[in-house]
Amino acid sequence: MASKFIVASFWVLLFLFPQLCRSISLSTDSRWIVDQQGRRVKLTCTNWVTHNEPMVGEGLEKKPVSYIVTMIRLTGFNCVRFTSPTYMFTRPEYGNLTVAGSLDRLSLQEAKAGFEINNPLFLNMTVVEAHKAAVDQLGLAGIMVVIDNHVSYPKWCCSNDDGNGFFGDEFFDPDEWVKGLTTVARRYHSHPAVIGMSLRNELRGNRQNPIDWYKFMAEGATAVHRESPNFLVIVSGLFFDTKLNFLQSNPLDIGNLNNKLVYEGHWYSFGYPQEQWANQTNSLCAKVSRNARDNFLFLTAGKNPFPVFLGEFGIDQRGVNERDNRYISCLLATVAEFDVDWALWTLQGSYIFRLNQSNMEETYGVMDFNWDKPRNPSFLARLQMIRQTNQGPGMKGPKNYRIFHPQTGLCVSVGRIVIFLGDCTHGSIWRQNSSEITLANTRLCLSAAEDGKVRVLSNCKTKWIQASSSKLQLAVDGGNLCLEGSGFRSGVVVNKCLCLDKNLADLEMCSENPQTQWFKLVPVQIMNRQTQWFTSSSFVGNRELCGKQTPCKSNVNGTTALSEATDSGQSQGKTKYSEKLLVSALATVLVALLCICGC
Repeated sequence: MASKFIVASFWVLLFLFPQLCRSISLSTDSRWIVDQQGRRVKLTCTNWVTHNEPMVGEGLEKKPVSYIVTMIRLTGFNCVRFTSPTYMFTRPEYGNLTVAGSLDRLSLQEAKAGFEINNPLFLNMTVVEAHKAAVDQLGLAGIMVVIDNHVSYPKWCCSNDDGNGFFGDEFFDPDEWVKGLTTVARRYHSHPAVIGMSLRNELRGNRQNPIDWYKFMAEGATAVHRESPNFLVIVSGLFFDTKLNFLQSNPLDIGNLNNKLVYEGHWYSFGYPQEQWANQTNSLCAKVSRNARDNFLFLTAGKNPFPVFLGEFGIDQRGVNERDNRYISCLLATVAEFDVDWALWTLQGSYIFRLNQSNMEETYGVMDFNWDKPRNPSFLARLQMIRQTNQGPGMKGPKNYRIFHPQTGLCVSVGRIVIFLGDCTHGSIWRQNSSEITLANTRLCLSAAEDGKVRVLSNCKTKWIQASSSKLQLAVDGGNLCLEGSGFRSGVVVNKCLCLDKNLADLEMCSENPQTQWFKLVPVQIMNRQTQWFTSSSFVGNRELCGKQTPCKSNVNGTTALSEATDSGQSQGKTKYSEKLLVSALATVLVALLCICGC
């Protein structure tokens, strides 16, 4: 009886949803994305792929769509960058394919059987209808959506010669591209979940040049804005979306699209060998961070700043790639400092079809291969600091900091007895005065004791400098000792500086890993009365923060609390949801209705 009531309630809410809700409209205020009241809305997204040959959301052959969107919410994301191909919206021979027909033409019978079990209603939808059905479900869960034009011809991305790279390539006709953007903008014009469109993913190849970039990006941005003036318009750069530096001397001549223009950058570990990351960690981190600043993060500063959306970054979440392991700490430090919006690559733990292979694993995926549970909850917990809103419009007062340890994702906190690494939501607030680091609103200084321990003392004898080329090692001035941390609730100590010489300069080669000693002073400004702190419990019982920040809670081991959603296993052979999952789905819908309609 309870199950029947839950199911009935679910469908009633689903029916009422379009009548009860209205669109979320976001704009820009200087370098920030804000809501209609001028409060910052920080996008903390994951990517979900639908641009490959099947043209349907990955994972729908393995789990019900409601389960997938619930997991997106529970893993701490408030937004999805939802990819798609142009041809799906411009060419009837693609867009009119049913999901079943699309799978049949690729001989994907196992995937089709999975749809029959998990999402049978999708099979008779066209791929365009299935795209919208997934967006609808994301909206029901209170998850914002950025529609991303990833490729033209549906296939895996990206290489320099895949025909999808730049205007004029084999599959990339500029006029058809603008037509596709216009069609998508019109289709989702009033959808309550869709907050913007990303014009194109990772422009690249031998044809790429700034002249054509200015011409066609202006056309695409103007077309989307004309069709859906409430959408954020997200503009990407050249060289796989790593370069927008040409904008320093020649801005894109479209103004700010009535406060809707956002720029996009991507940042991966690619391009540098693993040996270099292992032996020159400090200097390479300094180099790649400088590249990000010079090529796209510079847009957040200056006389005419814009928001920057880090549309892709990610790692092999198995933890076996040392290059990725070192790069990600470097990236987290910089992203926390700039407090930009972002989208992690990627949600899917597997692909229906990629590079001529069916059921291919994605080791960068949040979900595991079978989509049962998160692949690496510890990594998701490390994202807590960049999920938080640390800066924004309306913030004032002296500059405060949290001391962030990117290797663990934790922050320096002052306890009754020791100084330790803990949850960044409740990490201690610090101020920096020249070489002194003081506990905010006190006269107590961060101090290194002779026994290697770190304390806060009223006698401010310890002077700190940001050592190494990475500027991530906090060293005692006049000594070769650096702040060091290791894990949750572990005491912060000072030890011999790793990979630095006696003058605190980088060693040319160093086989040690200095990241235990990496700390970043992340600006945390005081908000005025019109804005609020987003914490790990902000979403619960607070309608004013609905849909804006939903970080995962972590347990004492630093892992994400997801047991309720994953204990059931959701084996492929099941055709009915458990009562627990139905309750969870109903609760998600109720929250979504309150959030999207009541904010």
